[in-house]
Amino acid sequence: MASEPPEHRFAGVQQHPLVAVDVALFALTGGALYCLLVQVKDGSFAGKWAFPGGLVRADESLDDAAERELFELTGVRGGYIEQLYTFGRPERDPARRVVSASYLALVANLNLSVNAGARYGAVKWFAADKLPPLAYDHDQVGRMALQRLRAKLQYTNIVYSLLPKEFTLGELQEVYETILHRRLDRRNFRKKILALGLLRQLSKKRLGTHRPAALYAFKQKRPMVIEMV
Repeated sequence: MASEPPEHRFAGVQQHPLVAVDVALFALTGGALYCLLVQVKDGSFAGKWAFPGGLVRADESLDDAAERELFELTGVRGGYIEQLYTFGRPERDPARRVVSASYLALVANLNLSVNAGARYGAVKWFAADKLPPLAYDHDQVGRMALQRLRAKLQYTNIVYSLLPKEFTLGELQEVYETILHRRLDRRNFRKKILALGLLRQLSKKRLGTHRPAALYAFKQKRPMVIEMV
């Protein structure tokens, strides 16, 4: 007689995996890149920080679920968001079997009206290179999101998602230098960016302590594959 199969730690609890989304949201300010984290309120990871997210509803797609989670937490709708990777190790959540699709999202500033609500203990922006130890497998999510952001800055135009409507070429260059962690030649950078034809120069200028700086805006805000730097 065949022996009984070994007892599965999820047997009788959840026979099929639940599906969730997690969103790594980045913003840039003051020459530094930040990431929004939430504090887990209950369970094995209570008190730990994690990326915001939740279970996918029966009537929505993964993308819709990620956009909903982002909107409920920040009020942001229609910003840049893309799927990163699906994480499905059985042990990733000690409480139940959950498969999660992670997402990268970008916003132009930190001044969002974030609300922890009843789901989270707190919500806070952290410097992207100084994140605390994260719950679940979110350390891996964070590394992958940052790698994707750095890569896509170089061959797409998604930088528009990290900038205000109006900006100087110096501010645009600062975004690249901050995220890529390297200096760019000022003259070569400006020559190449302007030659791409993605920007339009505005009639007004930014006044400051030095001579007025020309202001620019993106002609269109939709993802494009193009060699930026």
